[in-house]
Amino acid sequence: MKPRLSVITIGVDDLDVSLRFFRDGLGLPTEGIIGQQFEHGSVAFFDLQHGVKLALYPRASIAHDAEVEQTSPSPTELTLGHNVGSAAEVDAVMSQAVAAGARLVKPAQKTFWGGYAGYFQDPDGHLWEVVYNTAFLPED
Repeated sequence: MKPRLSVITIGVDDLDVSLRFFRDGLGLPTEGIIGQQFEHGSVAFFDLQHGVKLALYPRASIAHDAEVEQTSPSPTELTLGHNVGSAAEVDAVMSQAVAAGARLVKPAQKTFWGGYAGYFQDPDGHLWEVVYNTAFLPED
């Protein structure tokens, strides 16, 4: 298998609420919700870096599509890391997320490994880590 992640899909409880959080609150570019004409087809895509997409897909639709039972979500299932270019940018993104409706989980602070990071939860409980790590500086 070649390392080619092209879409990161996260399950959401309310697609409209999540769309507003990511589009209006965090400013991620999207064409909005598409696929509404299909049962279990509604999804929203956001353009990330290098052609990677973030997809918001209702949890019930994921369960239907994968033919698995829908279970209770846990915030520790995964974390999504958002790397930025400075500690000040970590603070700015954390503030923007909280203003958009995120729940502050761990305020940004110096890390044991020499970086600077904090955690918030999006409206569906997914953990996002906002990180300044000199080993993973963004290109822009």
